[in-house]
Amino acid sequence: MKQHLAGVKGNIAACKKVPHDVRYQMHENLKEISRKKQQAQEELDTTPFPVDDAIDEERDSCSLPKTQSSQAHESKGKRKASDMDTFFAPRTTRGSQPSIKSALATKEVVHRADMALARWFFDCCIPFNALNSIYAQKAIDAITAIGPGYKLPSYHNMRVNLLRDCKEECRLLIDGYKQTWKETGCTLMADGWTDSRSRTLINFLIYCPRGVSFLKSVDASDITKDASTLCSLFIEIVEWVGPESVVQIVTDNAANYKKAGQLLHERFNNIYWSPCAAHCMNLILKDIGSMPLIEELAKKASKLTIFCYNHIFILAWLRRRPGWKEIVRPGATRFATTFITLKSVYEHHHDLQALITSKFFTDSKISKTSKGKEVASIILDLRFWDNCLIISKISGPLIRLLRIVDSDEKPSLGYLYDGMYRARKAIKALFRNVNRSYKPFTIIIKRRWDTQLR
Repeated sequence: MKQHLAGVKGNIAACKKVPHDVRYQMHENLKEISRKKQQAQEELDTTPFPVDDAIDEERDSCSLPKTQSSQAHESKGKRKASDMDTFFAPRTTRGSQPSIKSALATKEVVHRADMALARWFFDCCIPFNALNSIYAQKAIDAITAIGPGYKLPSYHNMRVNLLRDCKEECRLLIDGYKQTWKETGCTLMADGWTDSRSRTLINFLIYCPRGVSFLKSVDASDITKDASTLCSLFIEIVEWVGPESVVQIVTDNAANYKKAGQLLHERFNNIYWSPCAAHCMNLILKDIGSMPLIEELAKKASKLTIFCYNHIFILAWLRRRPGWKEIVRPGATRFATTFITLKSVYEHHHDLQALITSKFFTDSKISKTSKGKEVASIILDLRFWDNCLIISKISGPLIRLLRIVDSDEKPSLGYLYDGMYRARKAIKALFRNVNRSYKPFTIIIKRRWDTQLR
């Protein structure tokens, strides 16, 4: 009819009696309809799979009573949460049922989205570990919920407004924790460490059943770290938290920290000092590593690694061995690194022995030098490898305990006591319960463990 009145030829004959103003109005209506169809087609092309939206519309319209049919027309196209949503995990949860749109998405569409994200990561040198953040998927879900056309926040907005809002969120979160501190009590933890600029820093954290919260970091480089000074610092933190809310304070096992904890208990008799279990494990590994036998093994292992990594052609030969892994590995702490390196060297003893006995090495000039002969004698010494194996078996349970203590996945104190009991039994069984063989190791454990954590 509009084409008839507008005089558009092709599908119907033009009306000859229509006034000019009506014909003009029909022309404009047809142009507007054509423009809307083109716009809808463009949106359809940018959103290849609108099946979910159609199903959501149908479900919304069917779920409304008949008396609300006019409201159903107004809410057309909008996704409403139903009571059934509470019984299903979010779409992004691992193992949950995917939406129809995501299930029908082609590999090309998913690959384009992945490549767009990858280019951003590569261009800005964003660490890959950022994908493991608990906020990564939430950010993507929030963007996809808005749909096409979302613009990233500006540089100024990110560094000023959004940063201020996040800070306010943290403040509100800490305020919620404070109520838990009053109800159940909390533990004050002081973690002292030295950064890359040789500054002595002390981080203060609060633990409660709801989680761990960071309070502040104090630069203690220019203060005398005696017991009275540390106690004054602890009192300042305790008064901010509330003396009635703090149950204990956990610090390193150093004498000055222990004395500061005792002074704090004299000031607040409801607060007790407790040693750090991780620091205690580090001290055990440090004392074991200071034994003459292990120091000698560490020196020989160091000569092996330095020799291999200082000669590129030898390292290249080793890397061609099947299943080769690098010898030098970072440890959980500097005290555990010695034992991890000894274990790694022992795991490669077949490769190193094959190197020394190969024609490739014996024909090389380096095998005739004093360093080459010294390294060859170490590798061919069976007693060296036996000692490396024994020390690896002794330190293995202790390093596992250190990782349990540093883990935040589950309460670790019960596992720690059970693990230490098992470690002592394992050391005794390793030496077939010969007292003079296992005694040097168990004495160290007893001196550090029984006097501090038992």
